[in-house]
Amino acid sequence: MALRETSLPEPSGPLPPVAVPLDAAERERLLAGAHHDPHALLGAHPAPGGTLFRVLRPFARAVSVVIDGTRNTLHSEGDGLFAAVLPYADIPSYTLLVTYEGGEHEVDDPYRFLPALGELDLHLIREGRHEQLWKALGAEPMTHQGVAGTRFAVWAPNAQGVRVAGDFTFWDGTQFPMRSLGASGVWELFLPGIGEGARYKFEITSRYGERFLKADPMARRAEVPPDTASIVTASHYEWGDEDWLAHRADTPVHEAPFSVYEVHLPSWRPGLDYRRLAEELPRYVKDLGFTHVELMPVSQHPFSGSWGYQVTGFYAPAARLGGPDDFKYLIDALHQAGIGVIMDWVPAHFPKDDWALARFDGDPLYEPGDSRRAEHPDWGTYEFDFGRTEVRNFLVANAVYWCEEFHIDGLRVDAVASMLYLDYSRDSGQWTPNVFGGREDLDAVAFLQEMNATVYRRCPGVVTIAEESTAWDGVTRPTDSGGLGFGLKWNMGWMHDSLEYIQHEPVHRKYHHHEMTFSMIYAYSENYVLPISHDEVVHGKQALVSKMPGDWWQRRANHRAYLGFMWAHPGKQLLFMGQEFAQGGEWSEPEGPEWWLLDPDYVAQADHRGVRDLVRDLNSVYRRTPALWQRDTDPGGFQWTIGDAADDNIFGFLRYDAEGSPLLALSNFSPVVRHDYEVGVPKDVGAWQEILNTDTACYGGGDVANEGPVTSRDGRIRLTLPPLATVWLTPSSSL
Repeated sequence: MALRETSLPEPSGPLPPVAVPLDAAERERLLAGAHHDPHALLGAHPAPGGTLFRVLRPFARAVSVVIDGTRNTLHSEGDGLFAAVLPYADIPSYTLLVTYEGGEHEVDDPYRFLPALGELDLHLIREGRHEQLWKALGAEPMTHQGVAGTRFAVWAPNAQGVRVAGDFTFWDGTQFPMRSLGASGVWELFLPGIGEGARYKFEITSRYGERFLKADPMARRAEVPPDTASIVTASHYEWGDEDWLAHRADTPVHEAPFSVYEVHLPSWRPGLDYRRLAEELPRYVKDLGFTHVELMPVSQHPFSGSWGYQVTGFYAPAARLGGPDDFKYLIDALHQAGIGVIMDWVPAHFPKDDWALARFDGDPLYEPGDSRRAEHPDWGTYEFDFGRTEVRNFLVANAVYWCEEFHIDGLRVDAVASMLYLDYSRDSGQWTPNVFGGREDLDAVAFLQEMNATVYRRCPGVVTIAEESTAWDGVTRPTDSGGLGFGLKWNMGWMHDSLEYIQHEPVHRKYHHHEMTFSMIYAYSENYVLPISHDEVVHGKQALVSKMPGDWWQRRANHRAYLGFMWAHPGKQLLFMGQEFAQGGEWSEPEGPEWWLLDPDYVAQADHRGVRDLVRDLNSVYRRTPALWQRDTDPGGFQWTIGDAADDNIFGFLRYDAEGSPLLALSNFSPVVRHDYEVGVPKDVGAWQEILNTDTACYGGGDVANEGPVTSRDGRIRLTLPPLATVWLTPSSSL
């Protein structure tokens, strides 16, 4: 606590009268940290003979009240309590002079201040409708009643008492008990003199008498792990992305180009913090032509090996890489480079660390009270109680927080399937059906609908994306039509099937042809993203290029052909870092991508640079070709031209833009050249021209191509299809 050193005259005249001692039970509760209204006991109050002053200052040798420059000594009542009745009919303006072994300090008395939370805030919290909850709870630096300090507020409805402890109290909460603000379950205290940078926790006394320290659930900054305290913070960042935000909502995301580079920030370039990442990441992503980055979880998490999916600080950016304003600087730099920012958001579960959310006030609070519902069987974590008003508000406001305070452009919601089903990873007897006898978690459904509706209402241009692996109906259907309300959904079926196909030797692929065509049966049931994410290149699954069969040349050719097929397929694209240059090793969180493969001195660097050049060109052609993205959710924007050539391992289809202009995509997943291969095309197009060929020599291919325009005769063209390659063609008149 910021203390003012002072030098005042010694007190003179008769000592003030001794105050009436506290009731023994009240005193015991206060000192035990179990009192709901310490302001009724501490501070200044009218009393017979004047005004009663009572102060709780453990370890103080003496305490005086300073009024108009005059020091009035308080009597010690033991255990750090000091009190006296002074002859003032009205409560005067005063400060405290506290004497410790090391000297005297003049401070303001926290217990002379009215609550710094208004009735509207408390009403909205009780209703679960406080959409900017972070402005009501947590630690908020402010000027209150003309005094600078910090308001602390926390929701702990089952606690007997809550106190503020911090580095300014040597982590002893005794002197700063908080007051309960009634039925809201919120505890509040304004501490004058406390400012940015102060470290703190809440010392909670449970209904069972247990006492423990908890990090602030609403903390907007946290210590670098393994330290776990919350930090008082305020933003001073001045944004420079006004143009980006002004035009972000101009085109609906499902009708716009959307090519995503997935990044794990701590390992993309190990050792770089947010500010240094801002110098390199935007330049790299812009050069490759991606429209967005997707950041694996950036919320505070204690264990780096979890990759961020075990969140303990839902409102604080991960402290390892810098502070909140540093993270804003990175987002701003990406926006100014024309790159959108999506972040992974993890509302499905939270870890059991005893200093964080688990049994926060001594009872299940953020998690359900039923242990069968609370325990997540796969991850050793707790699930959120989506049916509890305040918990739902905590999460909905958190989604809004990242979008409003950090200008995030999209939330990719992790593990949605685990939220939707009561029996997810549970055996018979380990779950209870809903009120209709079904397995759907109706509370989770209502939460997701509320979250999506709130984000879309408050944050124009933001997109929410579901990682949902089942056939749940209506994930991307609007909430007013009974859907969950997401903007996009990861197409886990396409990902699984296409990777299964591509891993087979070409001679066996004809038996798996349907794995590449089946996605079009349901392609328009939702608004899809095609994800090749971090999950597909870890835990023994191998990197993308290493999944491919054959020798090194064939693996790279398969890799390139697969990316060409993926970029042409209906749906948006997502590619995890390292796969853009065909690194052969699985992703390693401590080491990051294998950048050395691109070093000029590395003997095979051209092989990897070639794949990266292809990704750059895929994005470039994709962005300037509306047929590849404008009608991703419209069945009229797609037509098979070759869907049954299983023996040839060939796929061909047309994509159309809103004006009817086509792009022809052909993939040959066999290792032989197909000469004079006949393909059906629209009769009104007289000639076609290659605009992209994954077999081009500069990408590392064999340079088998169709030179010049290919003339159509009665709706048929004959092409040379290179081996293990994808070719894109457009009408030659459109070039």
